[in-house]
Amino acid sequence: MVATGKGEVKASSILLGAGLNMADLSRIWARGGFLGFYQGLIPWAWIEASSKGAVLLFVASETDRMVRGLGYGNFSAGITSGMVGGMAQAYATVGFCTCMKTAEITKHKVMEAGGKPPSTWATFAETYRQGGIRGINKGVNAVAIRQVTNWGSRFGLSRMAENVIRSCTGKTDADQKLSAPEKIVASTLGGGLSAWNQPIEVVRVEMQSMKADMNRPANPTMLSTVKYIYRENGLRGLYRGVTPRIGLGIWQTVCMVAFGDIAKEAVERFMDGK
Repeated sequence: MVATGKGEVKASSILLGAGLNMADLSRIWARGGFLGFYQGLIPWAWIEASSKGAVLLFVASETDRMVRGLGYGNFSAGITSGMVGGMAQAYATVGFCTCMKTAEITKHKVMEAGGKPPSTWATFAETYRQGGIRGINKGVNAVAIRQVTNWGSRFGLSRMAENVIRSCTGKTDADQKLSAPEKIVASTLGGGLSAWNQPIEVVRVEMQSMKADMNRPANPTMLSTVKYIYRENGLRGLYRGVTPRIGLGIWQTVCMVAFGDIAKEAVERFMDGK
């Protein structure tokens, strides 16, 4: 347990933010040693990782092209394309993958009781049997809000940072390309600042958790889950794990925005025969 101003924080609440502290790291190690840190990797993280980037880049790029044709500027085009791409991600692949990853991570109570946990496919089959498509997509609306705000912020704030860099370097002409380091700096700023929406991620994890808790809502909605987290842990509970989330946001934004732009420019040069 961890003591706070509102009393003890339950183990289920500690899981919410996946914060970087020794108690959490020890708990994960106890679940399966080194491999405990990779629960949910196969196949759900593989499916998510191999598909969400393609969905995001395709949808965001096409949206960006269309809205710029309508006269949108760098920032407004970035935030709009990021939001549309994030929503497509959520409902196409991220929703059910995060649901199943969270199920894998939070079913360790079976192991603690001395039983043998079901395989990942058995968990999937049972979840589908009980709830159908909605069952394996539990919390998908929270995922969608997370992805929309994630990528809207990451693209939009990165483009805003690019505008600042252009002003500072005198690259005011749209045809003047930013260098790779400049794009990486802009994406680092955009990715780090996008962690403002951490409460949405905390709510998403709690909604998809399989841990038993009599105090949790039986059929959680986003609103009831927010009330539950606040009642148990206060405002601080909604921001658990924000530090590693900043690191994740920076990494993903550099890969998808900065490197994505660099890759698109390389493809354009190749297609033009330059």
